[in-house]
Amino acid sequence: MRKLPVGDRNTGTLLAQTNINLPVAGIGRLSTKGSVLMLCDMQEKFRPNIVQFTNIVSNAARLLQASRVLGIPPILTEQYPKGLGPTVPELGAGDLTAHAKTKFTMLTEEVEKRLNTLGNPKQAILCGIEAQACIACTTFDLLEKGMEVHIVADAVSSRSQTDRLFALSRLKQSGAFLTTTEAVLLQLVQDAKHPNFKEIQKLLAHPSPDTGLLAFFSSL
Repeated sequence: MRKLPVGDRNTGTLLAQTNINLPVAGIGRLSTKGSVLMLCDMQEKFRPNIVQFTNIVSNAARLLQASRVLGIPPILTEQYPKGLGPTVPELGAGDLTAHAKTKFTMLTEEVEKRLNTLGNPKQAILCGIEAQACIACTTFDLLEKGMEVHIVADAVSSRSQTDRLFALSRLKQSGAFLTTTEAVLLQLVQDAKHPNFKEIQKLLAHPSPDTGLLAFFSSL
């Protein structure tokens, strides 16, 4: 067995004597309790320009359906809707209040109030556009608030694949968890005996479409 240098042995003894609890990094286990689904700026004017827009919105729509089944509150924003149009109908968010904004972050004063009303959730499930702009700024703000951020990579995009992929890599460096639509749904129920499993299973009947992430996987 390797012997520790004297300094290391003294440090170990001191830690043991003072009963210091060293911080352990969170593993990112999702829970329906204390989570919020954040839907960022999936609007009409972005439709022709966003990489994989149709598939991104389709995956986000499944997350929204699951949030309703599992009782996870959703928050929806729109970036300058007067110029960029409303949220696309296929997201299925017509019953939600859309929080208009000009900031890149989703954390406007209204959204902050909503989070407070929800009891300040500890986990955010984040999807929408654009990865290098509103998703990035939202992630930074949520992390600074002490929240755990789960970015659903196949429900997030940008106008260019380069910006999308490098933004995801950058946000992972900052401490966000990168995940997928199907992974989120399964981790939220965790058991085939979950009372809502059959409803979630219906959302998983067809695999998520490939949104062009595999080529960059080794760098994430």
